[in-house]
Amino acid sequence: MASDTIRVILADDHLVVRAGLKALLAANRDIEVVGEAANGREAIALIERLHPDVAVLDLDMPVMDGVTATKELTSRQSTTRVLILTMHSEDEYLVALLEAGAAGYLVKNAADRELADAVRAVAAGDSYVQPSAALALARNLSRRAEHRDEREQYNSLSERERDVLVHVASGYSASEIGERLFISPKTVETYKQRITEKLGLSHRADYVQFCLRLGLLKTT
Repeated sequence: MASDTIRVILADDHLVVRAGLKALLAANRDIEVVGEAANGREAIALIERLHPDVAVLDLDMPVMDGVTATKELTSRQSTTRVLILTMHSEDEYLVALLEAGAAGYLVKNAADRELADAVRAVAAGDSYVQPSAALALARNLSRRAEHRDEREQYNSLSERERDVLVHVASGYSASEIGERLFISPKTVETYKQRITEKLGLSHRADYVQFCLRLGLLKTT
């Protein structure tokens, strides 16, 4: 077998689906399917034994799904690149898959047209996502960057300042916060001034929005 052949394993709990994927890839002289698995756990065992270039994993599998298997491979620092196949077309799935360590994402109904190209792209070290999903990823990363800055601001607060921040956002007055934290209302106001200086928050509405964005408040 040529050294530049891309070695692939397939993991899907449906034998017919695996056969179809294997046939699609077998039509390409530069791609070889070297193993098949029915779930993520079997896929990991194959990868550990065969060290393929690419693992094509179904998202929804029994025993261990594609995302869990990908996270496990990432934790093991596996060099095998993962391409996830799924029935879901919603772009919201993309970010979670890439965060788990997947290098690509392909909806199954596009496999007959794009699977080989996706495998080649992933094997070459690139990410493979559909255009609409790439746009969703860009939007999500932009939001995450913004929240990351706010998380850093929050981390700059002392433990007591964080307590006061959340209590103010929750609607407690200075005297009520003082009673709950065993400090004086004047001290509460001092902490609020420090929070304003560090975070730029002036009104309770600002506190609420800041805490909601970071998941610091219970909304139920």
